[in-house]
Amino acid sequence: MVFLSKEIVETLVDHARAVFPNEACGMLALLQGRAVKIYPGSNRDASPIHYQLDPVEQFHIFQEIEEKGWKIGIYHSHTQAKAKPSREDVERAYYPEALYFIISLRNWDDPELRSFWICEGKVKEEEIVLEGM
Repeated sequence: MVFLSKEIVETLVDHARAVFPNEACGMLALLQGRAVKIYPGSNRDASPIHYQLDPVEQFHIFQEIEEKGWKIGIYHSHTQAKAKPSREDVERAYYPEALYFIISLRNWDDPELRSFWICEGKVKEEEIVLEGM
C-alpha cells in the first residue's frame, strides 16, 4: 500500500483541474511507502488524451529523487476515462520500478485516484491509504 497525505491528493487534483481539458502529468517522490514530495510537470503533448512529461523537467526530477534515495511515482490524469491504465499507458510504462498514479476527472466533483504497478504489460493495483482525510 502507499500512503498519501491530504495535501498531496489536493495538489494532484488541483493540477489535473488546472490544465483541463488536457491531461496533467508529473512525478511523486516516495519514501517507505509514503509520498513525500510532488513534482507537477508540463505535458509536452498538451493533449486531452496523451501525456509526455517534458524531458528536461523529467531529468531534473529523476536527479533529485535519485540523490535523496527516494522511489519514483509517476502521475497523470484522465479527462474523461476511469482511473485505470489505458492500453497506451501500459505500452508506455517505461519504468517498472515506478508506481503509476492516475487521477480521473470523469466526475469533476468527485475525482477518482488509483495507483498501479505496470511491468512488462502486466498491471497490478496498489492500495492507496489517505492520511488526514
